[in-house]
Amino acid sequence: MQGAEFESCPWNIMFDLFMGGRQQDLVFTLYSDHWRKMRKILTVPFFTSKVVQTYSNMWEHEMDLVIDELKKDGSARTEGVVIQRQLQLMLYNITYSMMFNTKFESLDDRLYIELARLNSERGRLTRSFEYNYGDFIPLLRPFLARYLSKCRDLKDRRLAFLNLNFHSKEEDGGITEANVMYLVDNLNIASQDTTLWTLEWTIAELVNHPVIQDKIRDGIMSVLKGEPVKESNLCRLPYLQATVKESLRVHTPVPLLIPHMNLEERKLGGYTIPKESKVVVNAWWLANNLELWKEPEQFRLERFLEEESATEVAAGRKVDFRLITFRTGRRRCPGMILAMPIAGVAIGRLLSNFKIKAPYGLEKVDVRGIRGQFSFRIANHSTVVLEPVDGIIN
Repeated sequence: MQGAEFESCPWNIMFDLFMGGRQQDLVFTLYSDHWRKMRKILTVPFFTSKVVQTYSNMWEHEMDLVIDELKKDGSARTEGVVIQRQLQLMLYNITYSMMFNTKFESLDDRLYIELARLNSERGRLTRSFEYNYGDFIPLLRPFLARYLSKCRDLKDRRLAFLNLNFHSKEEDGGITEANVMYLVDNLNIASQDTTLWTLEWTIAELVNHPVIQDKIRDGIMSVLKGEPVKESNLCRLPYLQATVKESLRVHTPVPLLIPHMNLEERKLGGYTIPKESKVVVNAWWLANNLELWKEPEQFRLERFLEEESATEVAAGRKVDFRLITFRTGRRRCPGMILAMPIAGVAIGRLLSNFKIKAPYGLEKVDVRGIRGQFSFRIANHSTVVLEPVDGIIN
């Protein structure tokens, strides 16, 4: 693309309601001084390498709590458990510890139950296709009145709940109430929703590919020699990293990326793009294109290891436009710096402690998905059997 000429993002009628007005957030806003200010305000406290280093011990502690709970649960070794529940609580504790210096004690925590319910309702509304035609055909917006009323009501209830129960970090730069709501939503997406979906997809694929599980576990044993998987040593575990990448490729959590927009008429690829056009990138198509990948329908880690080990793409020296799960350029998702290490450490620690299997009587778990405008989630939360592994890491 032509740099800043397509870096603006168009207004979105429904997200506008949740963010408290146009140009209040960092995603659906023009490429402008406001965007630069908001990115600085919201990135520095949460989305930098320093933040990752500061909070990585907390993440690892929360992951250890999940491991401990699963080891105590006798049913995990027999009929199996829906591990998604514990992973969701873990991600909430990571996110809300970073934002509000608070955590939830268990799945039965009253605040956790209410917050998860409100966020689930928020997710259901944002994933709905109901509002989409109003964005693309403004004349039809009056027919969205009932739906938008639900969005306004939910926004008010969520804001009241957050104001009553949490106190945000004070930062210089003029963070408004609307900015705080955006921050909560951004972290919900970057560190909760999409990360949770990725963890679920990855676990399901590992159940269906036990050989990959064994290779990851062998790599952890041989490389770390009893040291637990941490953010700081993920770089020494290429097979584990490739597993998360391949999961993101096969099961792209956001199939259609946030639309971009050109403020002026531009030429692109020999075509004239009219002023204020919505440019939508199909990330799923790029990640699953037969012309771009060898056997894209297969869950196969070698594509990120042997086949491309010598390329600049694999070495991280340029952007691989076939795999842009987190977007790219100036508008790249800042939550990437949290999501990737959290997913890698969580999967690594699970495999260090358990062999993850399908319930007895089944060879595989269901990996069918539910597609939405901005989401691709696993259709059925997998029940998995967790067989403890001795002699690796406690």
